[in-house]
Amino acid sequence: MYYVNRGQIAVRLDAVPAIAATLQSLSEGWQGTMLEGLAQERALHLAIEIVTDVGSYLIDGFIMRDASSYEDIIEITGEAGAFPQNMQPALIELVKLRKPLVQEYFHWSRSELHPLTESLAAILPVYKQSVEQYLEREL
Repeated sequence: MYYVNRGQIAVRLDAVPAIAATLQSLSEGWQGTMLEGLAQERALHLAIEIVTDVGSYLIDGFIMRDASSYEDIIEITGEAGAFPQNMQPALIELVKLRKPLVQEYFHWSRSELHPLTESLAAILPVYKQSVEQYLEREL
């Protein structure tokens, strides 16, 4: 029997609608202000943390192979069927932003709309639903 921390997964997935709505709003009305840039930066960062945290909980709970990187978390959970395969490239691109956002933030261009901002607004709700369905199927 697996112990999957569904409570912690749910807490993280519950943040998805607000983050997706924020990304959608930013992409629709982008003017490149500092406030928009900072909001985009934080929304992308939270999206990264959600998919890596959820992925880590799935890997630990279902005793999948150990991940060696953030990209590996996405690959492992994608191979397990936690989300549609066509979503994997965008999620890998997302987690690759962690280092620029967290460690090299002084180089981040806050006046530009990041290409992932618009697409993630649609991807994140599907990710949430897919993970929830995966948990129902597997447990």
